[in-house]
Amino acid sequence: MAGYIKDFLDQTFLNMVGGCCGTTADHIHRFAKLAATAKVRQIPPKTHELRLSGLEPLTVFKGSNFINIGERTNVSGSKKFARLIREEKYEEALSVARQQVENGAQMIDISMDEAMLDAEKAMVNFLNMVASDPDVARVPIMIDSSKFSVIRSGLKCIQGKPIVNSISLKEGEDAFREHAAYLQKFGAATVIMAFDEEGQATTLDRRIAIARRAYNILTKELNFPQEDIIFDPNILTIATGIEEHNNYAVEFLHAIKWIKENLPFTRVSGGISNLSFSFRGNDPLRETMHSAFLYHAIQAGLDMGIVNAGALPLYDEIPVTLLKLVEDVILNRRKDGTERLLAYADQVAGTGKKADTEAQWRQLPVNERLRHALIKGITEYIDTDIDEIMSQYDTALKIIEGPLMDGMNMVGDLFGAGKMFLPQVVKSARVMKKAVARLTPRLEAEKAAMKGIPQNQGRILLATVKGDVHDIGKNIVGVVLACNNYQIIDLGVMVPAEKILIAAKEQHVDIIGLSGLITPSLEEMTHVAREMERLKFTVPLLIGGATTSDIHTAVKIEPQYSHGVIHVKDASKAVGVVTNLLSKEAKPEYTESVRKKYADLRDQYDKKGDYSYIPLSEARKNKLKVDWENYQIPKPHFLGNKYFFDYPLEEIRPFIDWTFFFHAWKMNGRYPAILSDPVKGPEAHKLFDEAQELLDAVTEKKMILARGVIGFYPCNAVGDDVEIYNDDNRTKVLQTFRFLRNQQKKAPGQPNLNLADFVAPKESGFVDYMGGFAVTAGLGVEEWVGVYEKELDDYNAIMIKILADRLAEAFAEMMHQRVRKEFWGYASAEQIDIPSMIREEYQGIRPAPGYPACPEHSEKRVLFDLLEADQQIGIHLTENYAMFPGASVSGFYFSHPQAQYFNLGRISKDQVIDYARRKNISVERAEKLLNTNLNY
Repeated sequence: MAGYIKDFLDQTFLNMVGGCCGTTADHIHRFAKLAATAKVRQIPPKTHELRLSGLEPLTVFKGSNFINIGERTNVSGSKKFARLIREEKYEEALSVARQQVENGAQMIDISMDEAMLDAEKAMVNFLNMVASDPDVARVPIMIDSSKFSVIRSGLKCIQGKPIVNSISLKEGEDAFREHAAYLQKFGAATVIMAFDEEGQATTLDRRIAIARRAYNILTKELNFPQEDIIFDPNILTIATGIEEHNNYAVEFLHAIKWIKENLPFTRVSGGISNLSFSFRGNDPLRETMHSAFLYHAIQAGLDMGIVNAGALPLYDEIPVTLLKLVEDVILNRRKDGTERLLAYADQVAGTGKKADTEAQWRQLPVNERLRHALIKGITEYIDTDIDEIMSQYDTALKIIEGPLMDGMNMVGDLFGAGKMFLPQVVKSARVMKKAVARLTPRLEAEKAAMKGIPQNQGRILLATVKGDVHDIGKNIVGVVLACNNYQIIDLGVMVPAEKILIAAKEQHVDIIGLSGLITPSLEEMTHVAREMERLKFTVPLLIGGATTSDIHTAVKIEPQYSHGVIHVKDASKAVGVVTNLLSKEAKPEYTESVRKKYADLRDQYDKKGDYSYIPLSEARKNKLKVDWENYQIPKPHFLGNKYFFDYPLEEIRPFIDWTFFFHAWKMNGRYPAILSDPVKGPEAHKLFDEAQELLDAVTEKKMILARGVIGFYPCNAVGDDVEIYNDDNRTKVLQTFRFLRNQQKKAPGQPNLNLADFVAPKESGFVDYMGGFAVTAGLGVEEWVGVYEKELDDYNAIMIKILADRLAEAFAEMMHQRVRKEFWGYASAEQIDIPSMIREEYQGIRPAPGYPACPEHSEKRVLFDLLEADQQIGIHLTENYAMFPGASVSGFYFSHPQAQYFNLGRISKDQVIDYARRKNISVERAEKLLNTNLNY
């Protein structure tokens, strides 16, 4: 235990340390001795951020996205939930909570306030059930009750930091102080309702007066943390037919603004469904009202709200006519707004027709039709509309610079504001390309006649560096920048530094962007930066890709080049970065801010109290202890290699992890919850459906080919290496894998792991077995990308690459299951579903070269030689050990129950020297291969 305490003390995690029921005087003596020499923890400066937690933290800060509070675990918000609670079917009721979290709720509102319920008992029982389910308990809880006795009972069951909804001044100041002090004792944040002794506030002035009074009591008398105060200024029902109610929503919006401007660090929440009670029974209209109201409320500063997270349409997808009618009511713009909205609702309900039909937008003027097509990504009518608009402009250039760029500028604005998502932007780019293609003959004629050519905002060269084949992210960045009128020169993949720099000079580019996925690419990027400095380049250098980071850019790349190196995290940030770099006014201040940021990062990196490291000899002594004498080593059902030349995609498809499909499109969120996200959900659904449609075509038409190989071999560990033999007699060594050992100083009982630890050592006398695999779903992809690009269809060109990547990962997942249950059979009785499999809830591991446990990519060459992957299934390695096709996965199979994934972390020079000796390479070469893992 002292080892753990020492680690906490060394990392300055502790303010105080002591014992509990399991500790003795000896423990405390040892703790005190350690504490006496420990560094004093410097308490960080207080920041006024609302920090909540379930099992996972949730921080609400300035600039946070809107927080969805799930309403279906409120007996007033869900008939099903109320019935299950009345019948004391708490386990079934828990599924309602789970569904809310899966649908995107970042917090759940739990209320048991019903006349026929024992609310205290029900609250305690249900909260105890929530605590037992980690999928639900990971989000913070909002305890919602008008009875403080229920709140008291509920607080005793909460394991994280909750919100209490609510307290108010309706019982007077003394009760308010008592309740607030009780919540403060439990560390709970609280919602303050706009009630006082006179009743509910319905006007702006009353809301302001109550909020100011409550704030002063909490902060000046009780020292209640300002950031833990959440005001609910009462969302009241509008469109009731009573004139006094018409301005309720407007005054709520004004109250939000006043609170945010005058009561520092507080937050604002509300029960969104209250707004539309007058339309009970018409759920589609209510959901539209909630979406439109939320749009304006969030603009005003609303931080969170109780809402059904799975039932909100996207604001920009609300039909124009309906949106105007709804906003007329919400914003109180017309006296007859309610009657007009009711008439519309009746009309639509009676006809079953959508208000905003395709026929209606086709009746718009051609300029507006083009803009609509660009924003919606509709290509069907683009040739017709371009032909029509040509007669209205004397040059094609004016069409591009006018209506087309107007539309694309709107796309850029919507994307920047978070109201469009990347797949929509890529579709917009497809429309723009087709429009320009239709104009090209006329543009060429005008160019010949010297009528000018379209002007772009700047030239940007993009390339995936030498030895790397991954370009999906680069392609997405190129599309997004092209949408913003930048000229993109894409050199493709595996581009050497010389070619990049020659092209940059010949094309007179304004910016160079480098991309890469595998860790050797980071060293290649550093090399390009050094060459740019040597050749006296002055254009900025952008760095992007999955393995890149701010810290790596700051420490390794930026010091090599003195004219601006900027790490671009993802496509959504690219336009802002490029805009700043190409603005004469903004560039100096922007580049200086980046330089300072990177200098600070380097300083932190250098001063950081890094982990302690031990010599390699000590790390080897602290290897994993395995009882080989009492372990029955399972033998695979065959030895050698087995090839799969045309694996059915239908069998692979169910194993796709769709969460990472959405991540590839820069839509972060977990599948399937993202499909019900109130903001991303509609576009996520559309993207998912279109992926299924293309996947159907890929499968039915055999557009791509899936091939794979698995192999099992007799083996033994020899130190940190694993020798692969030709047969069980171990007469001949076929290959040797060189693995690396963690050198971080560990607490007592924690081993310094190496993958070789999971294999029986040669001196044990036992024959062990190890597997390898390589699979691809990328054969044929490049041909189809070419077809789509010829059709100016960037969207499907990117889509098929992303789907191929997902299929390759699914192929690896599926094959590992067959290995465990069938080909090796060491877990033949395994019964787990695909989500559990994706969470790696199985025996054995399949680490891959380049990943944390074995980050050195060159071992892939040894694996490929053993598997004969190049010759047999057509997966090839580049000079930097990237796999081609890019949609490929390879790795090792270990079966031992103690085998586990781990992070090698940083290693010392003694291990680098030893590794170079074992691989028979120079130390300099070893340092390049292990560039990101060196602790020196």
